[in-house]
Amino acid sequence: MLTRPPLPPFTEETARLKVRMAEDAWNTRDPDRVVGVYTEDTVWRNRAEFPVGREQVRGFLQRKWARELDYRLIKGLWAFDGARIAVRFAYEWHDDSGHWFRSYGNENWEFTEAGLMRRRFASINDLPIAEASRLFHWPLGRRPDDHPGLDELGL
Repeated sequence: MLTRPPLPPFTEETARLKVRMAEDAWNTRDPDRVVGVYTEDTVWRNRAEFPVGREQVRGFLQRKWARELDYRLIKGLWAFDGARIAVRFAYEWHDDSGHWFRSYGNENWEFTEAGLMRRRFASINDLPIAEASRLFHWPLGRRPDDHPGLDELGL
């Protein structure tokens, strides 16, 4: 059986690690890499889209990152219990016209015993920002360990 450690039940340490691993994967903007941490029959709610299964999630992510350019994400642990983790996040991106946004949100995650995410429910709001107001300035890819997180940035 495929497993994706850390496995539930989560401790604060393993929940924080799971959150950082998710952040790192999403910052690759590689749908094929990202979908590997979800169950084959994963259920999502993301804004007005409700993909079910890895293939629908892959399509969702392909559309997302074709539209949300230069995407950079920071996630933070909000709470955890057993096989569930609650996360808050912010990400910055621009559209194909060069308009920048900071998107804020919360996610609720539920995992199988094997550490695969069975459910992901996200609530997200977009805030238009000036390019000069951007806070996420690392090169595309993984956020450097010394880059401030959400709390340090006051987000």
